[in-house]
Parts: sequence; structure tokens; C-alpha cells
Amino acid sequence: MPSALTTTVTQLPESRVRVQVQVPPAELEQRLEGKARELGRRLKLPGFRRGKVPPPLVIRRLGREAVLEEAVRDTLSAWYVDALEDTGIVPVGDPDVDLGELPPHGEALEFSFEIGVLPQATLGEYRGLEVGRAEPVVEEERVQSELDAVRERLARLETVERPAQTGDFVVLDYEGALVGADGQREPFAGGEGRDQLVELGSGNLIEGFEQGLEGAPAGERRTLELTFPADYPRAELAGREASFEVTVKEVKRKELPAVDDDLAVDTGFDTLEELREDIRRRLREAEESRIAADFREAALDAAVERAQVQVPPALIEARAREMWERVLRALAHRGLSRETYLELSGRTEAEFLADSAPDAERGLRREAVLTAVVAAEGIDPGEEELLEALRPAAEREELSPQELLQRLGDAGRLEEVREDLAARRAMELIAAEARPIPLEAARAREQLWTPERERTEREREEQVQEAQEHTREDAQGVGGLWTPER
Repeated sequence: MPSALTTTVTQLPESRVRVQVQVPPAELEQRLEGKARELGRRLKLPGFRRGKVPPPLVIRRLGREAVLEEAVRDTLSAWYVDALEDTGIVPVGDPDVDLGELPPHGEALEFSFEIGVLPQATLGEYRGLEVGRAEPVVEEERVQSELDAVRERLARLETVERPAQTGDFVVLDYEGALVGADGQREPFAGGEGRDQLVELGSGNLIEGFEQGLEGAPAGERRTLELTFPADYPRAELAGREASFEVTVKEVKRKELPAVDDDLAVDTGFDTLEELREDIRRRLREAEESRIAADFREAALDAAVERAQVQVPPALIEARAREMWERVLRALAHRGLSRETYLELSGRTEAEFLADSAPDAERGLRREAVLTAVVAAEGIDPGEEELLEALRPAAEREELSPQELLQRLGDAGRLEEVREDLAARRAMELIAAEARPIPLEAARAREQLWTPERERTEREREEQVQEAQEHTREDAQGVGGLWTPER
């Protein structure tokens, strides 16, 4: 560990733990001095150049407790991560932190946190399980569909001297303006375009725009009176009436190439049959990959079915919220806010959390079983396996696997990568040991009633239902508890 923390773990009911953390005086004083040095760079005192105020003087001037409070606040998330690493805890959800009083000089800082943890699984049989596996089938309709897609990619647009119709492309200029209640026109950003290519009938533009151009020949000017949809992504335009002055400059018809050997030559093959065979081969490979992935998941689920895993509703709720936070981070990268996403999806946060509960419960059970298999089999990936697993990511980042491994180690993420690789190896072991049976036979077996199956399914449904009820009640009640950045 980067800092010499002392940790004590107390098991609590329902897959929760309390971790008591003690930060030694030397570590605390180092953080205090570092914060004082940082503050000193911004502090102006008579007799000292800006940024040259010594830490002891900063502490005297601002007060030890004030500087220490900032130092602790800045470092608490790092201490939390160190405590997780020290205890080997796999957290689920956010911690409840109790910081307590700041200590006087020369004494240790103590704080504690409670956190949900991955439930422990009691394994049943996980080797030699009979699992349904489909056979790869490539329908000729799919081959033809891919061939049609090739034709679409090689299509040409030919100018025609006739009115535009559905399926045609038109080259146009347009000027748009919002129309107020008083009839006044107000130009808006993005409301003007030149030499735009629009496919009629594609549905890419707001309703009425494409339809309003049907029957228009080249050279015709039309006025389109339209209304932006109420759920339009740009809030300042949603639901507003608008007027567009559109000039059609060209009408083009899409010409698809014939299905013959010339089409094959254009795509790098000698004959049409060679092209078809290549499409069939690629579709079969994709189907085999999909079936293999489905089989691995089915084998894991079969092992989960035979294991005993108690998943408290509160843990399901915590995992559902983690899933929601991942969605929010992904949306933020795409420039979408939480409010915009909820408006477009027509769901509330509570509904999203409740709908995510079954997936959250299934994910927790799977992870618990994989963790137990890793322990039972003594799976411990070595450095060579880590380097091989990191090779694709290293190539994407233009690094050597060794360099990426070093970076992950410096960032404190090496153990996380090792655990992920161990879980993948456990899943591969379960799948490799499984015995494939026809998918129809597996489905028929699933329909067989047994008292144990009914009892297990009823218990799971009750747990998920309780978690869904909690998420609906709590979604609007998220407080201001400190949550470390993960």
C-alpha cells in the first residue's frame, strides 16, 4: 500500500462490512505539510515573496485545524481506495463514511466506512454441466441481405429530369426561421444550408420536410410550414413552429449495380459465387462467435443455478445505482445530460433503477460464483498471462505490454486487471468443462417443474421485487453523503 494504514474489518448482516481505518501520525503530518505548502503558494504575507511562505507559517496563520481539514478532505478518497486494497474488499455501491473528530498533533486519524460487498457463494457442481448449444445456421436470406448491402454501398446517383419521388435524392438550399405567435420570423442557428443532399423517405429530417418535397422538379422553390417535435433534442426548438424556404436544385435517382460477376470484380472477387461464398463464410464465423459467447454465459448461469448465493435487496439496489451512474458517465461523454436523457427516454430515474434490478441481481450472482471458482481452483494469473491479455489494449495505445503493465501498476489498477483476468479464466474453465446438448433439449429441461426450482425462483423474485420497491422510494432521496471518486 502507498500509505501505511491500519484497517480492521467487521462483518455486518446482508453482505455489508464496516472498515475501521487508522492513519498514522507521520502520514497525517505529511499530508498536512503538503496542503500547507500548496496553500502557501497562493498566500501573500509581508516579508515573503508570493509562493514562498513556509508551511509552518501557513499553519500558524490559518490554523492547524483548518489546514488539516482541507488535507483530510483532499486525501480521504485515496485512503478509502488504499483501505479497499489492504482488505481485499470488492465493494458494491457507495460507502457511508464516518470521519469523526480531527486528532491533535502527534495522534492518529481514525475514520470508518460501511459498504456493501460481493456476496459469498457456496458452490455446487460447476464442472461437466450439460448446457444447451445452438448449431450455426446461415440462412440464404441473410446472404442476400448482405449482398444487397454491397449493392447499396456501390450505388451511384444519376441526375434525372422529372419531379422528385420517394427514394430519390434531392440537392437543395434552404433557409429556416421560427414563427412567433405574432407571425414574425426569427432565424435560428443551423436553420440555413446550401447544396444539401437529402434522401426522400429516409425519415432523417423532421416530419413533413421530406414529404413536402415530393413532386418537386429541379428549379422549383417551395415554402414548408412545419413544427419541430416536442421531444426534439434542441430544447429551444422543441415544439416550435417553423417556416422553411427550400429551393430544389437537382433530383437524383439511385442506380444499384446488377447482381453479376462485375459486382464481384468491384469488390475484389473474380465471380459472383466467390463473393457469395465469402459473405457466407463471414456470416458463419460471426454466428459461431455469437453461439460460443452464448454458450459461455449459459454455462456460467448453469453453475450459478447450482450454487447458493444470498443477495440482499439493498445490494441489488446498490448495484442498480452503479449501473445508472455508468450510464450517466457514458452520456456525459456524448454531451447528453441526465435530464435530456430521461426526457428522451420517457422514463424517470426511479423507473430506470427498478428496471435494472433483475440485471443487477443476475450480475451479482455471476460475480459471486466466478469469485468462488477462482478461489476453489487457485486461479492466479502470472505476469506472462497479464502481458498477453494487455497486448491488444497496448497496441491500441501504441505502447508495449510491459509499459502498459507498468502504468496500471503505478495507477494502482494492477490488482483489478488481475482479478478480471482470473474471472475470465474461471468462466472459460466452466465453459470448457461443460457438455453441449441440443438447445431444444436444454429448453425442454428448463420447463420441468421441481419443488426446489420453484422455491428458488420465488425467493429470487421476492428479492428483486423488494429491491425495485426500494429504488422507486429512494431514487429522489439521494443525500449529500461523501462518495469517493472511483
